[in-house]
Formats: sequence, structure tokens, C-alpha cells
Amino acid sequence: MALKGRGQGAGYAPAKRSLGQNFLTDANIARKIVASLDIQPGDNVLEIGPGRGALTRHILERKPGRFVVLEKDNDLAAALAADCPAIELVQGDALDFPWESLMPGAGWKIVGNLPYNIASPLIWDLVSRASFAAAVFMVQLEVGQRLKAAHGGKDYGGLSVWVQSHAQVELLFKVPPQVFQPQPKVTSAVMRFILHPQQIVPETAKALSATIRMCFQQRRKQLATILKSKGIAGGEDILLALGVQPSQRPETLAPERFQALANSLKIHFGS
Repeated sequence: MALKGRGQGAGYAPAKRSLGQNFLTDANIARKIVASLDIQPGDNVLEIGPGRGALTRHILERKPGRFVVLEKDNDLAAALAADCPAIELVQGDALDFPWESLMPGAGWKIVGNLPYNIASPLIWDLVSRASFAAAVFMVQLEVGQRLKAAHGGKDYGGLSVWVQSHAQVELLFKVPPQVFQPQPKVTSAVMRFILHPQQIVPETAKALSATIRMCFQQRRKQLATILKSKGIAGGEDILLALGVQPSQRPETLAPERFQALANSLKIHFGS
């Protein structure tokens, strides 16, 4: 069932600054975002923050199987439900959604124009808790660069390590502020995520999260100094056994090295 075809923004509540709402108004870009998810007839799709339905109408054209829509704004949810009663509307905050409920093997495809203020924590949770075939999100360009950043660069940090440890990350294209209403002050980026075939086991994930926090809270310090400051005995030997020089700083370690370090430090984090 298609949306009933309201005019752009007609019948919908105004954007709410408190929810970080910037509505996409360019149909060509919306179509391009949906196309990048490669939705086939019968696929299970979940859209986060549909807003006024800019992406929703293009998803419906592809005849998904289940189509779950997650919207926090009560006013927008009511308007969208009136336009398209066939969708499975879930009212609530994406940060509170039980991502583990997306069962492995269901091939979920997830998409959304994410509010800038929740993009980083939401993607952190989603790549480590949800099972999905692909996810495509529009985020602030600065966040997209951090998500994709290679080790050794200034944009590389804890978010980079965590997300790249769980998924392949691609920056597909940039989106200018002029195609939103209201216009944000920054450029956006459309990112695609494909989970790695072999996922990190929960014990390693717990240690990896703790290792990331420990290291990037002191990213200007040498790794051996960081380990010593946390009371970890034999830190230099641990690093050398992994092929890491004690004088290296956190941003120089690739995600795979961080995972290896986390495995070596499990005992210190209660894993």
C-alpha cells in the first residue's frame, strides 16, 4: 500500500528541535538511499525515524514482506499511521528498542535518517546487538568519517574500532544541507553497514568495550603507560606478545589488534 500522497510536509507536525528533526525533502536522494539497501520483494525492513515518510514511500514501492517503522514522535507516528495503515508502527525511542529481537536468518534490512544527537550510540548498539543483512543510515558527515576512519588518522577513535570490529563500513555519498527542512548547518553522509560473517563472542565484546574506553580516555598516552595506570601488571609484555610496541598510542592500533588486546585483558575486566 502506498502513502496517500500528502503534499510536502502537509498534515504533519512541524520539526521539533528537541528531537533533532531535519526532514529530507529531495525525492531523488530518498530514492537513492532506499536503492542502496537493495530491498527485494518479501524482504523484512525496519525504518528508524521515518518522519514524514520521505524514505517510507520508496520502501513501500519495493513491496517488502514485514515493514516495521520505529518513530518516537507521537504526532508524526499518528500522521504516518493514517497515511499508511499497512505498516507495523512501533512508537518509541530507537535507543530503547530490543535489537536482539531481530532474529538471525530473518535477513532484516534497516534504514533511517538518524537524528545527529543519537546516531553514534544507536549505531554502536545496533551493530553489536542486532542481526541484519544490511543497514543504511544518513548521519552527520563528521560522524560518518569517524565510523569509516582508518587507524592512524585523526578521525579514528573508539567508535571506529567498535563498529569496524562488528561490520564492514562504507561511506556511499554525501548529502548537502539544502535538501532538508529545516536545513542543518552541516553536510550529511549516507553510510552502509554489513555485519562480518563471524561475530565477536559476548565475552570478547565486553572486554573490547572496556579496552576501548580505557585506551581512548587517554589517547595521547602510550599504551604501556595506559595499562600501568590501570594497575595491569606486565603490560609491556602483553603488548610485545601481540606485536605491539609499548610506545604506541591507541589510534595506531587497527581494530583486529584491539580485539587481540581485549582478549589478552579479559581477566582484568571480569570476562
